[in-house]
Amino acid sequence: MRNLLQATIRLEYPDRATAAAVANAVSPDNANAPAGLTVVTHHENNVVITEISLDGKFATFTATIDDLLEAASTAEKTLHIAKTSSDEL
Repeated sequence: MRNLLQATIRLEYPDRATAAAVANAVSPDNANAPAGLTVVTHHENNVVITEISLDGKFATFTATIDDLLEAASTAEKTLHIAKTSSDEL
């Protein structure tokens, strides 16, 4: 039985530069991705869009989404700290 799972994750940011930085930070290195998993991330204007497709286990699918959102959160925090630090200079 085939178990094809798909998701589109859209994250909106205040500007294109932030979206580009987050998209670059979360773009995964698919060289070691499990068989059947495809993750493609890009940005359109101020929105980061990630397409996830998996022919496999639901646990792998949810772990991939969790990893993506954690990476996005880390990128957002890093950008915030960098902006705050540069504003203080």
